[in-house]
Amino acid sequence: MTRPASVSGAGFEPPRLVIFDCDGTLVDSQHHIVSAMHSAFAANGLGLPEADSVRRTVGLPLEVAIERLLLPIGLKALDDVVAAYKVAAVAQRLEPDHEEPLFPGLVPVLDRLEAGGFLLGVATGKARRGLNFTLATHGLTERFVTLQTCDVVPAGKPAPDMVLQAMAETGAVAASTIVVGDTTYDMEMARNAGVPAIGVAWGYHDEQILLKAGAVKIIKDFGELPDLAVELTARSSSAA
Repeated sequence: MTRPASVSGAGFEPPRLVIFDCDGTLVDSQHHIVSAMHSAFAANGLGLPEADSVRRTVGLPLEVAIERLLLPIGLKALDDVVAAYKVAAVAQRLEPDHEEPLFPGLVPVLDRLEAGGFLLGVATGKARRGLNFTLATHGLTERFVTLQTCDVVPAGKPAPDMVLQAMAETGAVAASTIVVGDTTYDMEMARNAGVPAIGVAWGYHDEQILLKAGAVKIIKDFGELPDLAVELTARSSSAA
């Protein structure tokens, strides 16, 4: 549910919004992503991409990620590999031992952010069905008021569209919005949308690469986020 911006005695006050990436930021899903990608390539008689190569594409729209992985061997099989990946991903979610663990400290930090008046959103390369499954598995569905996925928004990361759509849905503005992610695609998406980005140290891209891509800071622990979010939105508002 979208929450309206607040109105104070000083006039219109846009809500503060924290937009999280999902894979590599909220949950550790690399094992399942690599496994599904290997299944998709194997189903089409193709050599398996290196796990590191797969992890470097996490966050991109699925078609773009697979296109990059297919470049060394040609793109003729693109549609077939995409279809096979979707089949493999759905099959994984049906397995009784399927698990995408939350990174430590997430839930208390969501509590702190909400208590501080922040709205929460997600912008991910996952399809909506996959994101809904992940959030529901961890009981987080109601925590996020805006969900942006690659099959709903016209352009995926690093285009700014998901951030812009999240702001439009919540009434937030660039000065009151922050992106939190683990890849350069998250940092570039935020930069393209004109909002600050915070990188996380526990994800799939190197910290120095995140800083070069535009991260204003790298956090080592989720517990650092609430105070930093307050600082950045206050700084952005005063500079606006």
